[in-house]
Amino acid sequence: MKNYETKISIKAWAEEDRPREKLSNQGRRALTDAELIAILIGSGSRDESAVELSKRILHHYGNDLNNLGRASIAELSRFKGIGEAKAISIIAALEVGRRRNETGEKVPDVVIGSKDAYTLMRPLLMDLKHEEFWILLLNQGCKVLGKELVSKGGVVGTVADPKIIFNIALQHGAVSLMMMHNHPSGNLKPSQLDIDLTKKIANAGRMLDIRVLDHLIITNEGYYSFADEGVL
Repeated sequence: MKNYETKISIKAWAEEDRPREKLSNQGRRALTDAELIAILIGSGSRDESAVELSKRILHHYGNDLNNLGRASIAELSRFKGIGEAKAISIIAALEVGRRRNETGEKVPDVVIGSKDAYTLMRPLLMDLKHEEFWILLLNQGCKVLGKELVSKGGVVGTVADPKIIFNIALQHGAVSLMMMHNHPSGNLKPSQLDIDLTKKIANAGRMLDIRVLDHLIITNEGYYSFADEGVL
């Protein structure tokens, strides 16, 4: 009597259902997200196929590739059947996809508003699980002179020293600058500390004749502009 409960491996599937063969015969668009990830990880475990394992991983991240793209090696390695090498393969592939997506968006070399600054800085600050504080340095014609990391912090905050900020600005010969930092939580609302720091640095800039044009809070979903909101 046949055992109808026995699981079968991908090799035993019909050829048109195997992810690699399906991609080769029908093209990349024919594959589901789980099937594409199954190709990356190569094999599953004794208990489940690579596709079933991929479906389980995707389900954990809400079937959202953006959420999966933020996973760490340690997090992915917690799934049975995923070791460090497979976790690295998944992370690397999703990072390539992210970078490819960004190359289609023209990066401005002249910044005249918050949207330009966001477009330029978003690739550096998205998907981070810690806070970073950056400055964008501009000349008289608002041409970008440089992007500089001022500080790194933890999940809940980072410290930006005005002395460091303006020392960097003077070294570049900047006429103006924009500040930006990320909120890993996704919360776009500025804290009181954010507001106080913004005003403190803007006041210091007036004394040095270096204009502080804006301060952006950046998340994966969007940004908050102190200048656009009239806070600066």
